[in-house]
Amino acid sequence: MDQNVNSHAFEGLERLCTEPGADGIVTAPAFPGIERIEAQFSGNAFEPHRHDTYALGVTIKGVQTFSYRGERRFSMPGQVIVLHPDEEHDGGAGTDDGLQYRMLYLEPALLLDCLAAEKIGLPFVDEPVIGDPILAATLLAALGELDRELDDLFVDDFVSRVAGGLAKHARTPQRPLGNVAWQRARLARDYLEAHATQAVRSGELEAITGLDRFSLARHFKAAFAASPHRYLLMRRLQQARAMIGEGGGLSDVAAATGFADQSHLTRHFKKAYGVTPGQWADLRRVSPPGRNVGR
Repeated sequence: MDQNVNSHAFEGLERLCTEPGADGIVTAPAFPGIERIEAQFSGNAFEPHRHDTYALGVTIKGVQTFSYRGERRFSMPGQVIVLHPDEEHDGGAGTDDGLQYRMLYLEPALLLDCLAAEKIGLPFVDEPVIGDPILAATLLAALGELDRELDDLFVDDFVSRVAGGLAKHARTPQRPLGNVAWQRARLARDYLEAHATQAVRSGELEAITGLDRFSLARHFKAAFAASPHRYLLMRRLQQARAMIGEGGGLSDVAAATGFADQSHLTRHFKKAYGVTPGQWADLRRVSPPGRNVGR
């Protein structure tokens, strides 16, 4: 294990969580396609679940353990975690000393945009725990100051560096989408995002894209690592999570985000995030404005 990144990149990161030993999640200001958090836990934190994004992070303190692709995995301080979209995993602390880590969730479309010029598709990294101080430092450049908003120029460079770092560890990437298929997949995505809380039918997407539903499903999966149905569901859950974080009642949130009722929301929320909406509300802490948590 290479921990060279610890010498300066971790400086001050341990001061973010305000209550030592208390479980909690600190969320950062969002950027389109990127979410950032710090989490501090003891014991098993998350039940099996799966995202529709890349989950990329660095273990700060303790031992991070999770099940992934049929094996139990362990990440030590300084190591990078790479979880591919739509791969089931759980998570928690591997020792009684607890766990602290930082993670960002990167939508596949951002990587695909970056890789399109090189005529390659999304990278798949077989090993979810990597000893790579360069990639760790790259991730911590975005994760070091969670109270700061990301800007366009930083993100352009950051995504390029992440793409290069993942490609170095990836198996042969998928074939890229052609320009026409990519454009039509994006049309479907934009429509789903605009109608996220409504019932969207296959015929609507066929009319919007000019593709039959089966071709569209194939191209959409290649572009966004999720089916149109799952992409729509995750956008609803994303909105629901934001509303819960603002103090919304669960029944009201369920109705506002297109779920049949509170139990319907809770069931899908737990499958996507590994905790119930109520647990998420209890764990979530917002990084206070103006606080420099990375120094």
